[in-house]
Amino acid sequence: MWKDTNNRVCCMICISLVSHFGQKSGPTIIPVGGRVTLSCSVDDSDGWKYDWFRRTSNSNEAQLIQYFYLCLSVSTSVSVTLQPDWSQVFSGEKITVRCEIQGGGDTEWDYEWKTPQSTSHQTHVNYWTLSVSESSSGNYMCRGRNRRDSYSSTQWSKTITLTVSEKPKPQLSADDRDIPVGGSVTLSCSVNPSSGWKYYWYRGDQSSELLIRHDDVFNSSGKISVSQEGQYWCRGGRGEPVYYSQYSQSVRINRLVTVSNRVVVTLHPNWSEIYHGEMITVRCEIQGGDTEWEYEWETTSSIKPSNPKEFRISSASSSHSGNYRCKGRKKNAQHETTEWSDFIELTVNNSKSTSLTVSPDRVQHFTSDSVSLSCEGNSTEWRVRRFPEDSYLTLCSDWGTMTGSTCNISGLFSSAVYWCESGSGQFTNSVNITGHNMILMSPVHPVTEGQSVSLGCRLKTGQKLSNNVFFYQNDKLLQNDTRVELIISAVSKSHEGFYKCQHSGKESPQSWMTVKMLSATRTNVSVLLINI
Repeated sequence: MWKDTNNRVCCMICISLVSHFGQKSGPTIIPVGGRVTLSCSVDDSDGWKYDWFRRTSNSNEAQLIQYFYLCLSVSTSVSVTLQPDWSQVFSGEKITVRCEIQGGGDTEWDYEWKTPQSTSHQTHVNYWTLSVSESSSGNYMCRGRNRRDSYSSTQWSKTITLTVSEKPKPQLSADDRDIPVGGSVTLSCSVNPSSGWKYYWYRGDQSSELLIRHDDVFNSSGKISVSQEGQYWCRGGRGEPVYYSQYSQSVRINRLVTVSNRVVVTLHPNWSEIYHGEMITVRCEIQGGDTEWEYEWETTSSIKPSNPKEFRISSASSSHSGNYRCKGRKKNAQHETTEWSDFIELTVNNSKSTSLTVSPDRVQHFTSDSVSLSCEGNSTEWRVRRFPEDSYLTLCSDWGTMTGSTCNISGLFSSAVYWCESGSGQFTNSVNITGHNMILMSPVHPVTEGQSVSLGCRLKTGQKLSNNVFFYQNDKLLQNDTRVELIISAVSKSHEGFYKCQHSGKESPQSWMTVKMLSATRTNVSVLLINI
């Protein structure tokens, strides 16, 4: 029982007060711009009229309300911002977290925050500044609370995420480590992937004074040109006061000294034009003295060579076509270099190289053998020519049958040199073929260093040779045991020469075996295998 302000006596009856949320009376927060509905009832009875009272936090007395009380406010919008608004923040930087409330008229606000370090804390101003560390990473939210009515507040803002990384180390690079005579090199400094940086440059060591103090140099491009040799460093800075990154790694820039040694690029074989699939060696030759050099290449071809003295193209293609030049640098004095050589041009013709093939694939044949000579290459018209030891130049039609690009011979009566000639005047390699009753089985075309070769001996009668076959190189006996073949497991240039075989007093003609280096040779109208 108690008295109200009109001195009326009230007695305690079981009364329930609920909000429209269906909850018993208690702390209920009215959202800004909204309202709540209160319901009062006397349990299990009716016929009641109800008086309403409101007590504020400033009064202990209950005031009779003769009307429904509504708390109204203008619509508000709340957001959290970071200043500076950088996409990436680093440990030690100062960041201001600000709570922005739009709307609300002239309401005076206190600010409530949710941060990674605390569930909630309050400030009287709408911002706070912190020196961040990696533990500052996380989500931030805020809301405003009416300073004159603690039950009136805004909604919570959306979260904003702050990510803090350790102090960054910039990357320093140079477009060249050597300053050419009368030139300069460009240095680039960057702190990625972040923004807002200006860059500071040093030469010597990290305690040196700034290399350049002009404000216009401290720009976001992070590039400068230098023409003095030395050890260079950089670091980035941003914000106010300036927050500095770590120092970069150092880059040593050297000033080159040009030596007088002459440099030339040579091709081996010395053909400026080669065909698809052929082999060639491109070599850098430095004249004068016995200095040990390191080599550097430049080329307009799409395939860039590494930096040895020479590089070998084992199977040429159009991507190897281009201009090549080189220079040398002394191994024991890296700042001393030659001038660039003149360019040399290499052209790779995609047309197939012309060639002559023999079937059966050997140099010596029996006099009664049928032999086919086939011309290969980028031509539709071919002529096969023969030059015998004791006669004159003739065509296939004089001693054989020409079918397309193949000349078929029904029998050989004398030794002769054979080759193909295309309609455009190109010549293939030439082959010396001989006919005898005892022959040396040897390859028609040159063999490459490192390959294995087998030489044999055969009689026209077809008699199988079981033993006592002697093999000679340049008339020097190589093998005279029971073996019937001469096997060379890995040929070298020393194996090049004339070969023949003997058996039971009979002797084959001599044939020349050519051994080519890996940088293959190509010959037009030249005898690769000779029989005597």
